[in-house]
Amino acid sequence: MAFPPQFLDEIRTRVSVSAVVGRRAKLIRRGREFVCLSPFNNEKTPSFTINDDKGFYHCFSTGEHGDIFTFLMKTQNLTFPEAVERLAEEAGLEMPRQTREEAQQAVEGARGREAVDAACVLYEQALREPAGKRALDYLHGRGLTDETIKRFRLGYAPNGNVLKTKFLARGVPEDVLMETRLLSPGKDGRESFDFFRDRVMFPIFDLRGRPVAFGGRVMGEGEPKYLNSPDTPLFHKGQILYGLALARTAAAEKREIIVAEGYMDVIALAQAGFTHAVAPLGTAMTESQIELLWRMAPEPTLCFDGDRAGRAAALRAAERALPLLKPGLSLRFAMMPAGKDPDDICRRDGPDAMARVLAEASPLSDVMWRQMLGEHQTDTPERRAGLEKAVMAKAGLIADETVQAQYRRLFKDRLFELFRPQSGAKTGNRGGKSGGKSGFGGSFGGSRPPIPHRPPSAAYMRRDFGLPQPTRERILLATLLNHPGLRDHVEERLGGMSFADSRLDSLRQTALMHIAQNPELDFEALQAHLAKLGFAEELGNLLNSDFYIHAGWARPAASMGEATAGWDHTFTLCQRAELEADLKRAQDEMTENPSDETFAAYKALLEQVRPVGDEDGDEPGFEETSHHKR
Repeated sequence: MAFPPQFLDEIRTRVSVSAVVGRRAKLIRRGREFVCLSPFNNEKTPSFTINDDKGFYHCFSTGEHGDIFTFLMKTQNLTFPEAVERLAEEAGLEMPRQTREEAQQAVEGARGREAVDAACVLYEQALREPAGKRALDYLHGRGLTDETIKRFRLGYAPNGNVLKTKFLARGVPEDVLMETRLLSPGKDGRESFDFFRDRVMFPIFDLRGRPVAFGGRVMGEGEPKYLNSPDTPLFHKGQILYGLALARTAAAEKREIIVAEGYMDVIALAQAGFTHAVAPLGTAMTESQIELLWRMAPEPTLCFDGDRAGRAAALRAAERALPLLKPGLSLRFAMMPAGKDPDDICRRDGPDAMARVLAEASPLSDVMWRQMLGEHQTDTPERRAGLEKAVMAKAGLIADETVQAQYRRLFKDRLFELFRPQSGAKTGNRGGKSGGKSGFGGSFGGSRPPIPHRPPSAAYMRRDFGLPQPTRERILLATLLNHPGLRDHVEERLGGMSFADSRLDSLRQTALMHIAQNPELDFEALQAHLAKLGFAEELGNLLNSDFYIHAGWARPAASMGEATAGWDHTFTLCQRAELEADLKRAQDEMTENPSDETFAAYKALLEQVRPVGDEDGDEPGFEETSHHKR
């Protein structure tokens, strides 16, 4: 809805910027302004200024600028209406209602919210009473601390009709209890009764952190094991995620969010330090939930159990997400080891083990590719054609034309690699990229066939493909990451380089140092370690790149000989590109300022360029400076 400007101005008058920002940062007064360390950036010197008189903040380190509404939207992943509603409540202002019907709905909604919140309090108190001891012991037995139990407001629904009796005695109308499904209607003329009885209770909160529904786990062997509130005017299970109110701030800070399968997974993850975890509510992921996740992070990681049901849930989510994909928005998939879920791993193996599973998450494109490979044989031309038709049809489901074109290109490249003649083929592929061993453990239709690789021919190695210098730098680094054994061969040359991309350059230095300290490291352990050090995004971008079509030797399945020859060739091209740039500058200088000195400098560079080029023949496009007679 559109808010009257006077209403927004009244909120700004009652709630200062310093009060809002001061909840997240320590403010220092400087004259009529405040300064603090930027909430949007890691810094040691305060560059974030607040001016209450003018009602705005400005961050000099990031360029962020705004008012109290913008700040809440940026730091807590709120929409503008949500930020307005939250600040209006803080300011003691009633939200404007456009119609009488909306006002009536607000009154009815408030009654329902009060009833659900009161039920949540009742369940919390019952957990600490003698009747709730078995439920409390169950939660402690699952490894939950009292602090975690309190944070998630876990409780116990007593047996019998305790809630109905107490609430009717307080004057809560029975129709409100029925509408919020705290009570179930009796059948065949019988009286209504408590919907939840003798269950551990998991409150479900809306985006503002208010309880709107519940999930209950039965004590003992009864059925159903988990019982969830049905949809009500306050609660629509396909449009909300369990734990989101508690996770949204952490997700905004990390630009990451984890999606687990159940309540206990989310709670265990949060207790282990992964406070940016949520879960769907007993149903498959919906389009609304996927869109909601993208408001929190561009690539949510879906973390499913390693059993058949978990794999099926991952595929359903992937299929549902395909039509919704947009540039920069996708999903990643982390599959648990067989027989384990996030709760098991966090409790038994620890946070580090969980972090490794998350670091090995596969992009959505890999999930779809492996699914297609598992569903199609490729031993005849007709079956290969069937696979090609299927993967292109899958790409055709993507509505966004740009993303669809990228998927088609990726699938074409992989089909080319899969079908080209085998010569000197190697087995074993990097996990989570073009197939094979990964966090999915080959669970989508079994392990994929190895991608064949031919040793690059001399003619192929002489080709440059017109790749820009930053792409060549990425090829050099990817080849080393996939073949750590190259370290001795490339260390001095790669160590002396400086990449244009600062984060990639930092990854280059860290990788060289770590390989030097751990010479027996394989590529999977190396990449897991680098991801743990904060390079997960860079590794994902680097090792999913499409440059492999031009640099097959960089793949982990390539032999060490192929990788060595390809690395040397790429380094030569990098060196030549730098020399060509220097030569061009020297030529320009000689033209503008002809002298013996400028000619000598030009000639010296020319002599350096000549041996760097192709030793078997001239490089295309380089005849003017490197051509010499045989």
